[in-house]
Amino acid sequence: MTAPDSYDHASKTEANGETFTLEQVRTAGGHIADRSQPALPVVHRKFANPAPLGLLSFATGIFLISILGVHARGIQVPNILVGVIMFFGGVCQFIAGIMEFVAGNSFGATVFPSYAAFNFSYAMIYIPGTGIIAAYTNKATGELLPDFNNALGMFCWAWFILTVIFTIAAVRSSWVLFLTLFCLDIELLLLAVGYMVNSSPTLIAANSVGFAVAFFSYWAGCAGLFAGGLTPFELPTFAMYKQD
Repeated sequence: MTAPDSYDHASKTEANGETFTLEQVRTAGGHIADRSQPALPVVHRKFANPAPLGLLSFATGIFLISILGVHARGIQVPNILVGVIMFFGGVCQFIAGIMEFVAGNSFGATVFPSYAAFNFSYAMIYIPGTGIIAAYTNKATGELLPDFNNALGMFCWAWFILTVIFTIAAVRSSWVLFLTLFCLDIELLLLAVGYMVNSSPTLIAANSVGFAVAFFSYWAGCAGLFAGGLTPFELPTFAMYKQD
């Protein structure tokens, strides 16, 4: 017999002396797996895991901010990062966050759009059209006013507070994710202090910690991407608690 596409509950049906068990089949997103599409190719409606996109885009943005922040190869102007952190770190993370909403993951739905907003707001500092840097520039000399570093420090303090909240929320996830956020706490704390006291060594130290943030975020993203048999090996994330 031909089974319908979906069922409200498990049931048993008899036909020709045989008993058939009909069970409701749902996708990973919790929706009924309805694959009927007249005149269209059959598409398996299943939600992909959005976390790897969010984690890898976050890692790439932090890596770029960090490597330019330590002035690798003597680079002093960081404007090359604007496009990457807006489109990959911003747009892609925002999409990942929306998909986490759909999948019912409150943590991912909160974290990914938040850091997408961080990337957008950070990139806008370096876009001339926003007038942010111009507002802190001495029109007579063309030099940045001391208020600029203090303002950046307050910007980092705000994100430090938010990241601490996310770190607390991650204490029952995995060590890799927890260490990502914990190292980000340290980086933002050092950045806030470094900007407010105008200490270049402190800022260099802060951006150096950013490499650890990027490493753990890359690890977490790859662990999600490589899972499910996509590769012949999987990366452990070291769960922080045992499920019953």
